[in-house]
Amino acid sequence: MSETSNSPLAKPLTLPCGVILKNRIAKAAMSDSLGDGAGNPTRDQISLYERWARGGLALSIIGEVQGTPHFAEKPGNLILNGHSDRELLERLATAGATDNAQLWLQLGHAGAMADAGISTPKGPSALNLPGLTCGALSLDEIHALPAEFAHTARLTKQLGFGGVELHAAHGFLLNQFLSPLFNKRTDAYGGSLQNRMRLLQEVTDAVRSAVGPTYPVGIKLNATDQLEGGFAEDESLEVVAALDNAGIDLIDISGGTYFPGAASSSDRSGSGPYFLDFAKRARAKTGVPLMVTGGFKTLAQAKSAITDGTADIVGLARALVVDPELPSFWLAGQRGEIQFPRFKNPPEGGVTAWYTMQITQNAKGEATLVSDDLEDAIAEYENRDDARRLIWNAHLSRA
Repeated sequence: MSETSNSPLAKPLTLPCGVILKNRIAKAAMSDSLGDGAGNPTRDQISLYERWARGGLALSIIGEVQGTPHFAEKPGNLILNGHSDRELLERLATAGATDNAQLWLQLGHAGAMADAGISTPKGPSALNLPGLTCGALSLDEIHALPAEFAHTARLTKQLGFGGVELHAAHGFLLNQFLSPLFNKRTDAYGGSLQNRMRLLQEVTDAVRSAVGPTYPVGIKLNATDQLEGGFAEDESLEVVAALDNAGIDLIDISGGTYFPGAASSSDRSGSGPYFLDFAKRARAKTGVPLMVTGGFKTLAQAKSAITDGTADIVGLARALVVDPELPSFWLAGQRGEIQFPRFKNPPEGGVTAWYTMQITQNAKGEATLVSDDLEDAIAEYENRDDARRLIWNAHLSRA
């Protein structure tokens, strides 16, 4: 019997909606920054998700797809609305489903973290902090959000994508509402945790109603913001419990935030996965399948997480940037340890820039960057964003 057939990573996973994932390896959402600047996919992006699908994974998730151009995280984000290029999006959906893989869109709203060069950032509350200034969403704007997410989810299904993931992690809008650091509201959406999770529950209900019972709906949720006074593990467990009967198919556990000056989870040092201990606690709160994302560096760690029941599926991000075909090798019991680049004293955001530009290299089928390319990668990353901001504002400022 082959290693593939024996591997716990090769076992199919049936989601509550009835959809079957062919194995237990997923590409977690990353901001691949491969949109064309006007919210549409590029040929490079289509090629990349086909490459990842051919690499053996069961599920890919495209990070931060917007319902409108008004609160985007980056000018390379996709936008899904009535102005989108449906033909390109359908081609992307088809490419990402190669070899019976699933391609989901992560529905996002950057809120207070929206790119100030293409938007006017607004979050739950007005903030004026070093590196972060934003206004407060009005009650009418909050009330409009569930329908906005639902509309985007409905389009996702119509275009042939396999499912959606709601982004309630990493400091983006739904996570901002959960966090007492961001959310200082005194109305029905602030104060108690029950109030702070109200918007997430309303969005979840609206999306499930829009796509029906047999279409996958996942949520990416922070175990913790890793910020003093922020959204912490005990509160996150209460949210997990509250979502148990909400028609969710997958809870993707991650952590950290892109709050200016805060270290992201993906920049942490350490020898193993970041959130398995939290996942063990979450398992007691819900019967929803759990995906654990972050810090998997070896095949043994991934297999152990599935074998001991802590995770139902393993989420890989940077591992699939440095080795896009890794799932096929792990399923065959090969390439047991991932070789990540090492950087000396990188500036804030520099490592993210390097990985983002390596994603572009993968999409084009070009040579792998080395750690010494960091300075050039940062410059290219920033220049590309600047160019796309011009395109975004020219095409989308009145959309």
